[in-house]
Amino acid sequence: MTPVRVRDYMVLEVEHLSVTTPVGDAIDRLMKSRHHGMPVTDGSGKLLGFVSAKELLRHSQERSLTLGNIIRPGTYTATPDMALDDVARIMFRFGLRDLPITDADGILCGVISNLDIVRSHFERANPAKAETLKNLLSERYQLPFTYRRGLVPIALLRPTQWKVYEDELEGRRYELERGFAEPLLVVRKGELWILIDGHHRALAAREMGLTQLQAFILTSEKPLEFARTEIGLERLAREHHLEGLDDIEVDRTGHHPLIEVTTQLLRRFEVDGTAPVSRSHEP
Repeated sequence: MTPVRVRDYMVLEVEHLSVTTPVGDAIDRLMKSRHHGMPVTDGSGKLLGFVSAKELLRHSQERSLTLGNIIRPGTYTATPDMALDDVARIMFRFGLRDLPITDADGILCGVISNLDIVRSHFERANPAKAETLKNLLSERYQLPFTYRRGLVPIALLRPTQWKVYEDELEGRRYELERGFAEPLLVVRKGELWILIDGHHRALAAREMGLTQLQAFILTSEKPLEFARTEIGLERLAREHHLEGLDDIEVDRTGHHPLIEVTTQLLRRFEVDGTAPVSRSHEP
């Protein structure tokens, strides 16, 4: 298997600072960004170092000092052709949030974050889902199936899930805004696009004005025979009167099960913020 490279996931548009930037300006820039530090370059774009929020905090009273006077020369870097797993190990060992990417001449050409590493693992896990579904369909209906990655029209998706959660929709919008487009899982049957996995993603994308999303698309190698077969999820959609995304209920009061688990301890606290009730005193 061909290893995933840094170039597959690095961010090309890098926010960076000049070595001549005053500390005060750097603090202001960092405060307005989502970063915990920024690469520092010279006038030609060559990477000279990296300034962290902690370093800026140490010199916060010296706002007129330039970054060239406070940064350590050099920093950890990677190249676009490095294997992503190797870079992940480097970032883990040294506790790095962001790693600048440089070309053969030392010019800053990208950056990769620990969130990009996490995103890569999510996306690489998706082919396993598609492979599992392909095998299930082939065994259940005795038809050969294959899958490919491509764009699917959001407006034409037929859902198989009748309820989603508002808090999870917010999470998916956050991911999409930051370029995390985990592929959907879709079965195509003629002109019918059956959405198997990714209902929150599809709804969030539609709300954002997107018309297409990346997906793993499963199709049968015997389309005429498959057209005469109603698969279980297709029948489920019909029984719940699911024709399009508009038919999905959005639960705005409950919590997605994932959020439910991570916040369940909060229920032990009183609404006014007092200490939790001791179970030893419960009747």
